Amino acid sequence: MKRTLLAAAIPAILLSTAAHAQSSVTLYGLIDEGFDFTSNGAGHRGYEMVSGDTAGSRWGLKGSEDLGNGLKGIFLLENGFNTNTGQLGQGGLEFGRQAYVGLSSVHYGTFTMGRQYDPTVDMWSGFTAAGNMMGDLAAHPFDNDNADWDYRIQNSVKYVSPTYAGFTGEAMYGFSNQAGAFANNRLYSAAGTYKMGGFAAALAYMKTDNGGANASGAASNNTTVFTADSQQNIDAGVSYTFSNNAMLAFAYSHVDVYNPTANAYFTNQPVAGTQNSWKFDNFEVNGQYFFKPDFWLAAAYTYTFVHVSTTAGRSMPKYNQFSLMLDYDLSKRTSVYVQGAYQHVNGNTGTQFDNADIPGSSEISSSGNQMMARVAMMHRF
Repeated sequence: MKRTLLAAAIPAILLSTAAHAQSSVTLYGLIDEGFDFTSNGAGHRGYEMVSGDTAGSRWGLKGSEDLGNGLKGIFLLENGFNTNTGQLGQGGLEFGRQAYVGLSSVHYGTFTMGRQYDPTVDMWSGFTAAGNMMGDLAAHPFDNDNADWDYRIQNSVKYVSPTYAGFTGEAMYGFSNQAGAFANNRLYSAAGTYKMGGFAAALAYMKTDNGGANASGAASNNTTVFTADSQQNIDAGVSYTFSNNAMLAFAYSHVDVYNPTANAYFTNQPVAGTQNSWKFDNFEVNGQYFFKPDFWLAAAYTYTFVHVSTTAGRSMPKYNQFSLMLDYDLSKRTSVYVQGAYQHVNGNTGTQFDNADIPGSSEISSSGNQMMARVAMMHRF
């Protein structure tokens, strides 16, 4: 009799638990594949099949569990890959794009832990063409401010506030994970956004100590753009959306890199100890116009000047870059597009700062000019 009652009770208990703790897991992804032309890559024309120039090809799993009273347990695992070769992205990491777990509350905000994007990417990069709709071909020189999502932060904890009167805040700390070297390759960042009607604005800050020093720190050496004693990013952006068919935005960023020893985009690295600092100022205007809901044009112009301070003296190369993109959506999940970009550099540093290099090009140019074109398609699932 007891066994019969127990057998009848178990399904009821399981059903009750399932009803209270509702959970979901979603498989999602994106494949961006196309053909690129580069006018000058190390003195030669480049013709390439390239995956993930506009949006990184990826697949991922995300899920949540309802814990009651507006609280959820959440997780996300996201893998980057190369469609042409099948290779893993982000230095060969299985979940190199993101991997985190946390809690989300409708009343108190969201707290996550793991490998994830910092607040400057989450809240500011969307005001740039690279971070919003155009990717590599609109990125600032060397993606110096990470607007194009070049790297993620390891060993990090992040908090995102609820939205109050249009304002949302975010803060992060990335640990070095080194005993006796708490500040070696750590990162901290904060940002805020304000949205009201068609208007939006953002301010963001990020500071890295000894970024790229090792593979286990917050800013690992297999994903960072600069290896240096210190780096700080200061970002601001504003945008206005006109009805549903047009958007105009302005983005500014200032990046300080102190005692740098490497730049991920250079093929000829500077001699250690010769570089005092690299300072970047980026000014961008971009816009997007929808001819129809499934057919749009985007354009961006960026002016960048760099203060290069070395033991031999100082110089200031200047960059002008124009980018265009035309997109047609075949469906809600599949689109085809064409892109173009042109970069011109005036510089006399005697280094590769004088050579044009559009992020995504086949290689750094042998001169101060470079042009790129891309014809591609994107499928989301």
